[in-house]
Amino acid sequence: MQQTTQQKPPVLKFLAIISIATAVILVLTITPWNIMPTSVTEDVQVIATTEIGCIGESALGHSVVVENCQAKVGDIISATFYVPALEQNGYYDKIQEKLEKVTP
Repeated sequence: MQQTTQQKPPVLKFLAIISIATAVILVLTITPWNIMPTSVTEDVQVIATTEIGCIGESALGHSVVVENCQAKVGDIISATFYVPALEQNGYYDKIQEKLEKVTP
């Protein structure tokens, strides 16, 4: 009597390799460090004053509120605020350039 043993395909190992590869691809394409807010210090121009402080306009186009500010409209002051890293590192610009190449 001969005994034949059939080996099962290594399904578990294959699924582990596929899931690790998928995780690596997701980390490289959907990078969380592009979404996280980044602290930016920049000179802003005061566009309004309120009882809370001054409202300034940054070069990135963000309105920034600076508390306890005594500046007048038109003055330049330094302000620290948070922006998404996507806006600071040019990620949006790269995507827009790629879209322009594809669009007829």
